[in-house]
Amino acid sequence: MKTSGETAFPLKRRQELSVAIPASFVSDVPHLREKTFRIGLVGRAAAIFRVDEVIVYPDFPQTDQRRDINLLATVLAYMETPQYLRKRLFKIQPELKYAGVLPPLRTPHHPLADRTEDLKVGEFREGAVLSYSKEGSQVDVGVEQPALVAGIKLKTNTRVTVKITELGKHPKAVLPSPREIKAYWGFKVSVSEDTFGRLVKTRPFDLVVATSRKGKPIDAVVDELTERWKQSLKTLMAFGAPTQGLFEIVAKERLMLEDLAHFIVNTIPEQGTETVRTEEALYASLAIFNTLEQ
Repeated sequence: MKTSGETAFPLKRRQELSVAIPASFVSDVPHLREKTFRIGLVGRAAAIFRVDEVIVYPDFPQTDQRRDINLLATVLAYMETPQYLRKRLFKIQPELKYAGVLPPLRTPHHPLADRTEDLKVGEFREGAVLSYSKEGSQVDVGVEQPALVAGIKLKTNTRVTVKITELGKHPKAVLPSPREIKAYWGFKVSVSEDTFGRLVKTRPFDLVVATSRKGKPIDAVVDELTERWKQSLKTLMAFGAPTQGLFEIVAKERLMLEDLAHFIVNTIPEQGTETVRTEEALYASLAIFNTLEQ
């Protein structure tokens, strides 16, 4: 049986892929349960298509969107955290009242094995730091006994990635270099205090793709887009909100979307419905871009 550090699992993308989701993503959904479920669809899409970062950005800068932003960021971060660490790393909070409706990710960093005897030398695990002694730091890696990271003092209740180096009743581990982990290892959640225009201008993306019904049909730009996609090291794919698209969002900043994005594409041409929800556009767009690597 291969471990999470081997190629039995999906590999990381060659480039870093970020997606930008507006804070008002669930503003049209009245109940917290339905909001949570809908955010869960975003988390699943991010994991399925090996997204590295989900960015939540304010799209109504003149209003207070802190509550919506906090809900999105909290639920996504909770969802991305391995189940065996959630109680330790997340306090009871109202945003997670309906966390039970969230689907599991089943990514390589969410292992099902929960016994010490199931650990493998060379396996990577997400862990939470329990304590520190003269021997080193004790890290909860989701089995009966914590793993010892010798000689290093780590901050208690922080999340770390470890590599198992010794088995036995008291396993040992080290902190690996990120380059050692070849498998797709989940996504991080970022909150942007900047509006979309400033976000694009201040982050070092070498390819920005805006999705819009008003964009060019994907088949009209697929060759040029594929070439740029394969050359890109940091790509941003951006999505609009239920009540306003990216054109309207950046217009509030007195900006033109054409000046911010390298491509504005319609990934669902000839759509059969009057509107396409953000999460639906997310799945459709990421699925198309997934094929560009083939």
